[in-house]
Amino acid sequence: MIRKLISCIPNTITCLNLISGCLAVMSAFHCDETMSGLKGADWTCIFIGLAAVFDFCDGASARLLHAYSAVGKELDSLADLVSFGVAPAMLMFNLMHPESQHQWLTYTVLLIPAMGALRLAKFNIDDSQTTSFKGLPIPGNAIFWIGIYGWIARYGYPGTAPLVILIILISLSMVSRINMFSLKFKNFDLSENFRRYAIILAAVIFVIIYGLSGLAWTIILYILISLMARRKSAG
Repeated sequence: MIRKLISCIPNTITCLNLISGCLAVMSAFHCDETMSGLKGADWTCIFIGLAAVFDFCDGASARLLHAYSAVGKELDSLADLVSFGVAPAMLMFNLMHPESQHQWLTYTVLLIPAMGALRLAKFNIDDSQTTSFKGLPIPGNAIFWIGIYGWIARYGYPGTAPLVILIILISLSMVSRINMFSLKFKNFDLSENFRRYAIILAAVIFVIIYGLSGLAWTIILYILISLMARRKSAG
């Protein structure tokens, strides 16, 4: 009985990830409304961030408790699709739709969950993606769009066309064949984790300088470092 209860812990945490993602989607449709002192868009970012915490904790708890399961792996992907695919897409849709002269262009946000789903499906059947990834991980996609929201909140709406271009590029990056290094630490050795420490330090600096929009610059740097590493290994 105790073993069965323990085995349910990772999946329970994953469900909290999913619930956080659902709350993020709901909040996204109230972007400009103030709820408990914050705008709906702010709550969307908070719930996506909370989902990311649960996403980290479910994997950590599964490793700690040796409670791996095929159901857990599939459940994790379903939760990630909602929290890091659908939620940021709905955030961008509700930010773009009222501002756009050509509102049909705002439906390009649907590329985000579509490519995110394809990326997760490919990941689940590819055993080679253990220490590195092919394409931008879907949580990185969500972090990027939180950063873009921060940019819009700070500097104003940049226009629909630039955002559509970003949507296409980031969506395609998730299903690209770019080798992206994993941000998960197996140990704290500096030489083995130099790039990971560099990304964390860069994220702190970017956020201090640019606020929430610094998260978008962090993801761009992550992609650039991965591209440089690939070019170096090819050379």
